[in-house]
Amino acid sequence: MPVSRRGFLTAGAAAAAALGPAAVPARAVGPKRPFGRFGSPAARLTPATLYVHPGGAGDVTTVRDAVAAADGPGHTLVIAPGTYRQTVAVDPARTGMTWIGASENARDVVIVYDNAAGTPRPGGGTLGTTGSATATVQADDFTARWITFANDWLRADHPGVTGTQAVALKVQGDRSAFHHCRFLGHQDTLYADSMALGTVARQYFAHCYAEGDVDFVFGRATAVFEHCHFRTLTRHDLPGAPYGFVFAPSTAGTTPFGHLVTRSRVSSEAPDGFYKLARPWVPSSDRTARPMLTVRDTRLGPGIDAAAPYADMSSAHPWQSMRFAEYRNTGPGAAVPVPENRPRLTSDQARAHTRQVWLGDWRPV
Repeated sequence: MPVSRRGFLTAGAAAAAALGPAAVPARAVGPKRPFGRFGSPAARLTPATLYVHPGGAGDVTTVRDAVAAADGPGHTLVIAPGTYRQTVAVDPARTGMTWIGASENARDVVIVYDNAAGTPRPGGGTLGTTGSATATVQADDFTARWITFANDWLRADHPGVTGTQAVALKVQGDRSAFHHCRFLGHQDTLYADSMALGTVARQYFAHCYAEGDVDFVFGRATAVFEHCHFRTLTRHDLPGAPYGFVFAPSTAGTTPFGHLVTRSRVSSEAPDGFYKLARPWVPSSDRTARPMLTVRDTRLGPGIDAAAPYADMSSAHPWQSMRFAEYRNTGPGAAVPVPENRPRLTSDQARAHTRQVWLGDWRPV
């Protein structure tokens, strides 16, 4: 039976292993070495390294306090295994920050909260989509390794709330890299965005795992997803298809590149054909947006509706007028029963749809 998002987070690494991607072998992290091979407060990697431990064995006990203490650029946070229930924000001044999950297994370090767009805001109104984020990263040159970002807000717990967007991570900085991270939620899980309309933010996600149901990877960033796993969830609140959409890019019309998915896979716990691959998001703040998505060399499982993998978010902005394309995908969800519904690149065109071209002079490591 499906496990609720809150139950999944509290089930522990052993139970969670059956629901997520294969675990990266973890380094030994125990009571005597809670920070693994990354030093300790008594033996810092660098003077700008801070150690987070929920039981008090580090410099601070919360990620939020560590960010506050990391005043200025170039800090590294080494985070011991634990579930950190809090919201966290990295402002633009804290450039060059790195977060490291000390066990080198993302299941062990979980940053989670349960706000939604419809959650009441103190003083009136609601939080909105951006305000729902568990973690918000606005600084440039941010890197995270082996971290889980989660939002465990559940529709079933809040039947009267209509603003069901619940962001696990909103990242807006340029040259932002995520390696072996997980992004868990339902609607609007991973918000790959930029700081402002007309500002290009390049982001790189490698060997990551993201799951959700409605538009769970979205935004206007130039974002490259390489060797990633996207998983669509089942839903008990809808009588039939479609349950949702994997991608919802909102690329500005003047931005040359949007979201690129390469050498990845899309799987599903929902019935076959119950998900669309993508729909374009043309936000009210940018009616000239031309969302862009390329999915290439990727396995699309049977959960994707092969006959009609794309849908409109608004009839005023049909997906056919956007920049959607595929190349050399495999799997049942990549079948082409209706050719006009599967825009495909030629081999010559595909040469411009690579990590190197999309990220320009930035080479993430």
